[in-house]
Amino acid sequence: MRPTGRDPRQTDHRVAEAEAEAEAEAEAEAEAESEREGWLGDVEGLHVSLVGAEDKLAQIDRRRGNRTTVDLGIPTPQPAFAEPPSRP
Repeated sequence: MRPTGRDPRQTDHRVAEAEAEAEAEAEAEAEAESEREGWLGDVEGLHVSLVGAEDKLAQIDRRRGNRTTVDLGIPTPQPAFAEPPSRP
């Protein structure tokens, strides 16, 4: 497999966000249809699902804000056959 230069965790995060957005949109559309059609029992259940999908999106947004960058520095190359340190 050829490296893509992308961090798989970032790709997973983007996929999760896209799925959560699609889920929220689908729930909102289903809730609107249920209200139009008078399916009152479905409206309540769909509303609960929509609130859950919106909460998932909020969690993703909160995680995105908590990221910090850590400077690990640049490694210094060492000779392959370095002399062991001298012991006193």
